[in-house]
Amino acid sequence: MTANIEFATRPELSGTFGMVASTHWLASSAGMSVLERGGNAFDAAVATAFVLHLAEPHLNGPGGEVPVIGYDVKQRVPFVVCGQGWAPAGLTVEHVTAEGLDMVPGSGLLAPSVPGAVGGWLLLLRDHGTWSVRQVLEPALGYARHGVPVHPRVASAIAQMAEFFEHEWPTSAAVWLDQGRPPAPGTLRANPQWAATLDHLIQEAEAAGGDREAQIEAARRAWYQGFVAEAIDVYLRQAEVLDSTGARHRGVLRGDDLAGWQATEERPLGFGYGDVEVLKTGPWGQGPVFLQQLSLLAGHDLRGLDPCGPDLVHLVVESCKLAMADREAWYGDPGFVPDLTSELLDPAYVSGRRRLLGDEASGELRPGAPGGREPRLPRVGYGARVGAPQDPATGDPTVERTGSPAVRGDTCHLDVADRWGNMVSATPSGGWLQSSPAIPGLGFCLGTRAQISTVDTDHPNALAPKKRPRTTLTPSLALRDGEPWLAFGTPGADQQDQWSLTFLVRLLATGWDLQRVIDLPMFHTNAFPRSFAPHDWEPRSLLLEGRFDPATVDELRRRGHEVQVQGPWSLGRLSAIARDRGTGLLRAGANPRGMQGYTVGR
Repeated sequence: MTANIEFATRPELSGTFGMVASTHWLASSAGMSVLERGGNAFDAAVATAFVLHLAEPHLNGPGGEVPVIGYDVKQRVPFVVCGQGWAPAGLTVEHVTAEGLDMVPGSGLLAPSVPGAVGGWLLLLRDHGTWSVRQVLEPALGYARHGVPVHPRVASAIAQMAEFFEHEWPTSAAVWLDQGRPPAPGTLRANPQWAATLDHLIQEAEAAGGDREAQIEAARRAWYQGFVAEAIDVYLRQAEVLDSTGARHRGVLRGDDLAGWQATEERPLGFGYGDVEVLKTGPWGQGPVFLQQLSLLAGHDLRGLDPCGPDLVHLVVESCKLAMADREAWYGDPGFVPDLTSELLDPAYVSGRRRLLGDEASGELRPGAPGGREPRLPRVGYGARVGAPQDPATGDPTVERTGSPAVRGDTCHLDVADRWGNMVSATPSGGWLQSSPAIPGLGFCLGTRAQISTVDTDHPNALAPKKRPRTTLTPSLALRDGEPWLAFGTPGADQQDQWSLTFLVRLLATGWDLQRVIDLPMFHTNAFPRSFAPHDWEPRSLLLEGRFDPATVDELRRRGHEVQVQGPWSLGRLSAIARDRGTGLLRAGANPRGMQGYTVGR
């Protein structure tokens, strides 16, 4: 094998009672405590998620969004929960262009869509969980009151933003700074404002009486029609703040936008690959990209390929370019534009696309033409205001700010399986502390997901009121013989489906345990427009972790890839939980990169 990885960094966990994997050990432990006290996988997922808001606030928050994919053994069907909020009524193409912009800013108050995460979690709890609002929120409430040990990356993110918070976003300074100073790594950091919000939410729930579902609905109303929505409305009506365009803009999100939105449940999309069926979200997310890549790879026998060799890397990267080109041309909210996923996965269409996979790295963006339609690509590589300074670190946490400490990370992820056979995978994101100013009194900020929408009005992902921006968030669930087998995923913006797909094809090709496959050196390409502002791209780019064999790097360069060798443990934050149908044995692994993702279980 052309990589120096013979053994895993950690043992693959195994057991029969339950497993929780997430991108932070505190969240995993909180979820496991729910399973230990009789909660099911969905109860545990909700508790895990609310702790992630506190443990990784630079990567997600309650003002963000979440897609969830799960399998409920009582209902015997897989499902998707869409916790992706829509664009507000006032955020139109006309409004953006009247502000002198040619894109939605990457940060600030103009870019928020309706915060869908809390609605998504409450829907999951109501329809698939068993616990009450108080029970699932108590772990997070305790951490909000008494503090979370500050991870070095969280400390770095706050330190990088400290001066900006003090001068431009004072409401954020009130939440994240102590007399103007950022927290030191390892110190306890509480969030009294968020603790008060959680406590208020619990009180609103319990005021509805003893019925569990009535309590959950009361909490949802408090968030989307009550005190939370009112605070957001009041602040955004009067605030005008500096954003990534270098100018100040007012927000347009209003209480009516929140009141009119609800999380929804739908059937997932699926694609069969051998004896495995992979399930993903619809084209309001980038989930179909995974299925399109898998359909292209289904014409090749990967079992004999070195999982870290140039042939597999080249094939996966080139198939990704074709799938991502289709994403750029065809994906959008199915409530507004035609859902073409069945045509994009049609064997005849896939066969034609597969013929484009050559021996050399492609430098073109080549969307297909399903049904003979002419593809429409959005403009790429432009700035929100011509000549204005762009500071992408405030809009997208996957990048670095020149001359400053790195603000790296991407999102969060969690997977849970219980002893009854329920499985769930979710990728919460948005509302990271550097995205927009904190809402006074609530202890959190809003997400900026509307920046993914384009102002090209004839494009499927064009900005429009009550339309969901095409999210990058993409959890995964796989079935074997119709039964839940594998819950997996990773943070990583546009890299999520690349890293997840590479993990799955390696797992199926090698038969190795989950942890060993997670530990293999990872790679991805940026050879398509980034979802986040300023939507640039790097044709023929290929980023490899430094543990790849030099001969592999040389061969990929010979094939035309513009290889950028990264740190040896720098790409991907995968976690996965598998269930053996015959024995009920659970196995799990989590990413060692960043020294914070952990699986717990027994």
